[in-house]
Formats: sequence, structure tokens, C-alpha cells
Amino acid sequence: MRHSYLDRYSNLDSPVHRLDARAKIVLFFTLTVVCVTTPATAYYAFGGYLLVLLVLLLASRLPLKHVFGRSLIVVPFVLMVAAFIPFLKTDVIGGGYNLGGITVSRSGLLVLWNVVVKSSVGVLSTILLSSTTPFGRLLKGFERLKAPHIFTTIAAFMYRYSFVLVDEAMRMKQARDSRNFKGKWIWDARAIGHMIGNLFMRSYERGERVYLAMLARGYDGRARTLEGEKISAPDILFVIAVMTLVVLARVLGSRGMLL
Repeated sequence: MRHSYLDRYSNLDSPVHRLDARAKIVLFFTLTVVCVTTPATAYYAFGGYLLVLLVLLLASRLPLKHVFGRSLIVVPFVLMVAAFIPFLKTDVIGGGYNLGGITVSRSGLLVLWNVVVKSSVGVLSTILLSSTTPFGRLLKGFERLKAPHIFTTIAAFMYRYSFVLVDEAMRMKQARDSRNFKGKWIWDARAIGHMIGNLFMRSYERGERVYLAMLARGYDGRARTLEGEKISAPDILFVIAVMTLVVLARVLGSRGMLL
């Protein structure tokens, strides 16, 4: 069975896809760190960050529907913060707004803006990184950047065994549907519970067989590939150019905040 859901568009051909994985990791990590450390009132700086991400998004040729769908992950965090806005102090920044008997503080709105814009930049950076880099190359990039080996190993196994889990679930669903299962009544929940337990046992046993097969083929904890990519001068120049734009947005946005 075929299923692709994590890096579906990572093999497209675009200027961003052709960049070395290490260059993209450094670029998006730096952008996220700079964004997180930017004061919430530096509005022009955040506009600059989002503009840089928009240009990279257009250059990557990723479907906007795909990016928008994955960016919805920030919605629960935004709603969580928005629910507490009326209860924040009104004198932190100065007063508030009375909306139908509920006082919405300016400090609360600033907190909401801070969460929305910073989480949006971080999520968009992650989506661009994961959607333009095959997962294997992404892990290799982290290894070449001297990331802890235990983290890359855990991530590699999580990625590979997720396909094992999905494959077993699809097989069980096919077998269930072939027996004319409808699942429209409350007493069908028992069958669903048995399926979940069976799915865990089957995927666990298959994972054990996969791991033993890996050991039989000489696996010693490190994944070896024939790819020997070297970071090129265009990659370095691209990262420097984008990071320069990000720093300029931070500096100019901070000055605008002071003015």
C-alpha cells in the first residue's frame, strides 16, 4: 500500500528544494530564533519576516492548500490564549476595551498578537523546511551539523515506523470494510476498541521483525548512504542574503518601534 503524508512535496523541483539541507536548517532555525526574540511591538519586523517567508514559499512552488492546511496547527494555541484575554490585567499597557460587559485588555491583545505572529512564523518555517527536503536528507543535514545522534536516531525510527503503523491500519480497515462493517451504532465501539488493541500488537510485532532484519544486515545504530553532498557557494550566498534581510527587518522594525 502506498501512502505519503509527511514529505509529500519534498521531491519537487524549485530553487528552495535544490538547496543543501544544512543551508535550509541554518536559515529557518535562525529566522525562528530571531523572530522569537523580537519584541511584540516591533510590528514592522514581523511584517518583514512574513514577507521573507512568503517569497520563499512562492519560490518553493508548494501548493498553498497544503501549506495552509498544515499551518492550522497554531489554531488551538491561539484559542487557548484568546480565552484568557478578558482576565488579564488592564493596567499593564494602559486600559482596555469594553465589549458587551467584558473588558478586553490591551496587554491581552498584545499577548494574543505575540502568540499568533511568532507561532505562525515558526510553523511556516517548519513547513517550508520539511516540505522542501526529503526526510532522509533532513536527518543527514542535522547529523552533519553535529546534532546529538540519539535525537536523529529517534526521529529516523519514528518516521519509518509511522509508515509501518499506517500500513497495518490500512490493512485492518480493508479487512473490516470487506466484512460490511458500518460503525454507526454505539455498540460498534467495542469492535473499534478491539481493532486499536490489535493494531498496536500487530505493528509492534512487525516493528520487531523489521529491527531484527536490520540487525541481520549489519545495522549498528547509524544509517549509511551513498550520498555525499557538499554545500556549495550558491547555498552559502543564498543563506547569507536571506539572513541579511531578516536582520535588516529586525533592526529597522525595532527602530520603528522606538519611533
